[in-house]
Amino acid sequence: MPHLKMSDESSSTSSSQLVEDFEGEPDEEVDSDGGKNQTGQRGPTALSGFASLRAVIRIKQKYQAMKLRRQEMANSLAAAGSLAGAPGRTSPKIFTFEVPAFPSVPQKKKRRRKRRVLFPNGGPRKTMPKQERSRAMYCLYLLFAIVFVQVYNAIENLDDHVLRYDLEGLEKTLRREVFGQQGAVEGLVHHLKDYLSTYVHNKPLVVSVHGPSGVGKSHLGRLLAGHFRSVVGDTLVLQYYVLHHCPQEAEAMQCARNLSSLISEMVEKAEEEEKIPLFIFDEAEHMHVEILDVLLQLVASKQSNEYLNAIYLFLSNLGHTHITKHMLQNSSSISSGRHSNLVKELTPVLRNTLEKHHPLWTEADILPLGLLEKGHVMECFLEEITREGFYPDHSNIERLAGEIEYYPIVAGREYSQSGCKQVVAKVNLL
Repeated sequence: MPHLKMSDESSSTSSSQLVEDFEGEPDEEVDSDGGKNQTGQRGPTALSGFASLRAVIRIKQKYQAMKLRRQEMANSLAAAGSLAGAPGRTSPKIFTFEVPAFPSVPQKKKRRRKRRVLFPNGGPRKTMPKQERSRAMYCLYLLFAIVFVQVYNAIENLDDHVLRYDLEGLEKTLRREVFGQQGAVEGLVHHLKDYLSTYVHNKPLVVSVHGPSGVGKSHLGRLLAGHFRSVVGDTLVLQYYVLHHCPQEAEAMQCARNLSSLISEMVEKAEEEEKIPLFIFDEAEHMHVEILDVLLQLVASKQSNEYLNAIYLFLSNLGHTHITKHMLQNSSSISSGRHSNLVKELTPVLRNTLEKHHPLWTEADILPLGLLEKGHVMECFLEEITREGFYPDHSNIERLAGEIEYYPIVAGREYSQSGCKQVVAKVNLL
C-alpha cells in the first residue's frame, strides 16, 4: 500500500510536468506502441499516468477551441451591434454555460390591407365596381364656372348702363308731368329700357308717337330732351322743328343735307364718348320727302356701328282721326280697365296709314296717345296755375275747364276736342 501511494503521487507529479511540456505541442503523438523506453521498460504505473495526461490534454484543447469560438462570436456580435447602434458586448472572463442574449432588431409592422368584402349574388348587399370619373367632367365644371362669371359680369354691366341713363327717374317724371297717358308712358319707358340695357345694337331705336292735338306730344318730347341733356350732354340731343328749321319746300334738299351732316357729327362724337344720342323730330307730319328719305337711310340697319347706337323720336298727329274714332266708339271697353290695350288695337290701323305716307314708318315702333278727359284737363289747369303762382282755387279751375270744347259724353266720359292746348292761353288771361 505505501508503495502504491508513492506511485500515485509520482504519477500525478509527472503528469503535471508533462502537461507543461506538452502544452505547446498538442498535436504530437504521445503513445507509439506503448512508447519507446530510452532507459528501459516502464511499469503499469507509468501507463496509467500517460492515460490521465492524455485526458487532461484533450480537455484543455476542447476548452481553448470553445473559448476561441466564443471570442469570434462575441466579436461578430459587437461589430453588428455597432452598425445597428447597440452597445458592444464582451465575453465573460470565466467560463459559464449562459447563452448570450442577442439584441433584437425591431421590425416595422406591415400594415394589413383591407380586403373588399364580397357578397353573394342572392345577398342583400353587393360590392359595386368603382366608377372612375372622367377628366372631361372637371373641364365641363370649369366651363360652367367661366360662363357663369361672364353672364354675371354682363348682367352687372347691363344694370350699370341702365343706371347711367336714370330711366327710373325719367319714368317718375313722365308719370307726374304727362296727364292721361299712362299706357303710352309705360310703352315708351319699356322701349327705352330694352334698348339702353346694352351698348351693342343691330338697329337704332325709332319710336313714332301719334295723337290728336293737345294730348301732350310736344310736352313729352320736351321732357325727354331735358332728361337726356342732363345725362349725355346738350351736344348729343337734337330737337328738330320742321316748321322752324326748314319752312320752305324749295330748301328741302339743302335742309336734308345739313341734317344728315349734323346727325353724322353727333353719332361720331357719341361713339367716341360711348353714349347714345337722342334725335327728336316734332311736327313730323310737315316733313318734306327729301328729309324723310335721308332719315330712312340713316335709320336703316345696314349703316355702320355708330349709326346703330341712336334714338329717333318722331312726334306727329298723323292718324289722329283713327285714334279719335276708336276712342269714341270703344269708350265702354276703355272705362272697364282696357286702356293698356289701346296700343295693341290701334297699332295695325296706324301702321297701314303711316306706311302709305312714307316707308320710314316701317322702321318705327308706333305709340298712340289717346284723348284727354275733362279730369285730365283740370289737372293741366292746376299745374299751370301753380306754375304761374296763382292760388289753385278749385271752383276757378272748374270754370276754366268748362270753357273748353268737348265731345258728346260717351259711356260717362267727356273727352276734350283740343286737349290741354288752350290751357296756357286761358291761364295767361287771369
